[in-house]
Amino acid sequence: MPILKYLTGYPEDVKAQVRQLIAQDQLGEMLRRKYPASHDVRTDKALYDYTFALKNRFLRKAEPLSKVLFDNNLQLIRNALGTHSTVPRAQGSKIKSKREIRIASLFKEAPPEFLKMIVVHELAHLKEREHNRAFYQLCTHMAPDYHQLEFDLRLYLTQRLCENPDSHAAAL
Repeated sequence: MPILKYLTGYPEDVKAQVRQLIAQDQLGEMLRRKYPASHDVRTDKALYDYTFALKNRFLRKAEPLSKVLFDNNLQLIRNALGTHSTVPRAQGSKIKSKREIRIASLFKEAPPEFLKMIVVHELAHLKEREHNRAFYQLCTHMAPDYHQLEFDLRLYLTQRLCENPDSHAAAL
């Protein structure tokens, strides 16, 4: 039976349903039916523009972003799918903080809904540092189906792991 690393916090009955879908080789097909589209966000510039548009729509008064990019090593290094950081930069005699968002490169090929979910998640950290109630309210403000997308992303990652366990071994 596969280890459901991405579903550890979910109830056992949910995990049993996922195991059954995997055993019947139906998880991947279910996800492909539910998320058939692809997106054109393949470069760092396109990702920056995509993120900037979401930020301007929902978080106009949040701190500006200086960098948004895909990161090939993100999942391998931090076991994370996206990060937000504040990087101090010297500008003359002043030190300014620059906000950066890095998104795991696997989202170049993921369905557009999953890219939106992870970008929304990282943008929400501009206002709320912790994963608290206000954070998730902000996420659902930007993506009303955020919680379903997060669960489905976990299913997607589980399916990728089942399809090619060797490629994810270092990430686990």
